[in-house]
Amino acid sequence: MKPVESIEDFYREKLNWVPDSIHTEIGHFNVFKLAPFIGKEARPVPYSRRDYFKISLIVGNNKVHYADKVIEIKKKALLFASPQVPYNWEEIDKIQSGYFCVFTESFFHQFGNLRQYEIFQPTGTPIFELTDKQADEISAIYERMFDEINSGYTHKYDILRTLVFELLHIAMKMQPSSNFEKQEGNASQRITSIFLELLERQFPIDDTRQRLSLRSPSAFADQLAIHVNHLNRALKKTIEKSTSEIISERILQESKILLRHSTWNISEIAYALGFNEVTHFNKFFKQHTEITPTRFRNV
Repeated sequence: MKPVESIEDFYREKLNWVPDSIHTEIGHFNVFKLAPFIGKEARPVPYSRRDYFKISLIVGNNKVHYADKVIEIKKKALLFASPQVPYNWEEIDKIQSGYFCVFTESFFHQFGNLRQYEIFQPTGTPIFELTDKQADEISAIYERMFDEINSGYTHKYDILRTLVFELLHIAMKMQPSSNFEKQEGNASQRITSIFLELLERQFPIDDTRQRLSLRSPSAFADQLAIHVNHLNRALKKTIEKSTSEIISERILQESKILLRHSTWNISEIAYALGFNEVTHFNKFFKQHTEITPTRFRNV
């Protein structure tokens, strides 16, 4: 798999320079119009993970390959990309225009955990088709970002954070509230939140020397210091899935990513995902997809 692209790589590749502010403790933020990048950004972009966040308004027909999904943007869309999930996108018709902003996690260090938002999680919805009215509203937010970043106002970065959160909440209002959100504040939700954090902390897998250490419901229950049945009831209540189902779905998702977008052999992938024998991985994969890993890779 392509190495993780850093924010420095982004600037070197796209702009041939790296801003001095990029390594400051307050983090980094910048905003761009997409037009100057068309021709660079519109060609198929290598499938990789980035170490920064990116929110893009894209006008034009293209496809986004995100985690193990492929989503077609027919007209206008808002795309959220995070360090947790690899992606690339390819042009179908000529991309006309758009905006994007990039920022590091440390830019929001004192203002909450960005990774808790569903749209930045591997199982979340990263792309939102927009009406013309919604696209105009979001374009206006990006124009405000340009006004603020070019101003001399002392607290302009506080305003820029607020505008990023505005984009987040506009998008989240477009999707139905999940059971997870409705249960917020109760004991089951807290257990679920910690479980998902423990699960997700093991990903992404970027090196063949990595190996999942938490793969079974009992292993997670031990980490949480609760009975495995208690954990299962909490997850059933909040997500309506069993512990085993959630673990298996996440391992399956990562296996598809590695099969599609890495050069690792099947044995290396099986080992990294915690399978002691490649035959066990083959059986697991076929059980959930009805095809073998090798066939999936070659389709």
